[in-house]
Amino acid sequence: MDVHKAIETRRALRSLAPAEIDGDLVRDLASHARLAPSCFNNQPWRFVFVSDPARLEAMKPVFNSGNQWCHAASLMIAVFSRKEDDCVIKERAYHRFDTGMAVAFLILRATEMGLVAHPIAGYSPAKTREVLGIPDDCDVITVILVGRQAAEPDPTLSPEKLEAETRRPERLPLEQFAFRDRYGG
Repeated sequence: MDVHKAIETRRALRSLAPAEIDGDLVRDLASHARLAPSCFNNQPWRFVFVSDPARLEAMKPVFNSGNQWCHAASLMIAVFSRKEDDCVIKERAYHRFDTGMAVAFLILRATEMGLVAHPIAGYSPAKTREVLGIPDDCDVITVILVGRQAAEPDPTLSPEKLEAETRRPERLPLEQFAFRDRYGG
């Protein structure tokens, strides 16, 4: 699969089936994330890859009540960084941007491997820090849930989320976000 195909194929699906998670897979995903660009090559991103069944169970309380579907993930990846570990140029702190690029590389690689890699917002950073031992001075940015696409929809999904499983959500028209030479021009 080429990059174009991975981008077109990638979906943040919620109906997850088990996936085989081993050290080679974790190394592969981490190796692709580390190839992302960053300000002065600082590489501020940090990941905790969680696949141990007991630790996956311990992660369940970090998710918001509407996200029971998260419990089906075979791999949970906590993504975090620190402002101090990357460029801070005047009012511009780059750590979140650079970490986001590494996450995109990881997600596209997972997609290429036939996996679903769904970054979420519905979780508690504080609980994630507690369960995984992430230092308090780190900015927990997201948790990525990894599994295979399930054949059947997850029964815990709301009607709106079930609808989103069947078709790609609408994207903004290019004219709303891509401008030439001047904003709005």
